[in-house]
Amino acid sequence: MEPIENKTCLEVTFPATESEASEGIARLSVGLAERGLPPHKAGDVKIALAEAINNVVEHAYNGIAAAKVQVTCRLDRDLLDILISDTGRPLPGYRLPDGTPAPIGTDLQDLPEGGFGWFLIHRLTSDIRYERRGGCNRLSLRFDFEPNG
Repeated sequence: MEPIENKTCLEVTFPATESEASEGIARLSVGLAERGLPPHKAGDVKIALAEAINNVVEHAYNGIAAAKVQVTCRLDRDLLDILISDTGRPLPGYRLPDGTPAPIGTDLQDLPEGGFGWFLIHRLTSDIRYERRGGCNRLSLRFDFEPNG
């Protein structure tokens, strides 16, 4: 991520387990609120963070020894950049799922496994990027907002 003028930074690292992820998400939510995240964006940010971090715990480290998840946030007056890093398995095909929901009217037994979290992340963020570099997954989420709206 490029440096942001007048930024406020927050970094949280935690073991990639369900309980630690929940605590990490809570610490991030409180820390971002304390640093001035507009209240009208707090819910969107928390949902997207929870979906992305839970994907790391459930999929990137599934069946392998869980390591750490590092989350770095940079908050400016009108945007928030979040970088989630882990050393788990890469995303399939080394690319982001498109987050397309199943068509309306799909029978329950024909619904795809997962994917709804990616749909939410795509809908709630202004930009989302993924790269695998040096054995590390790097998921970048951006939230744009009006500073007083």
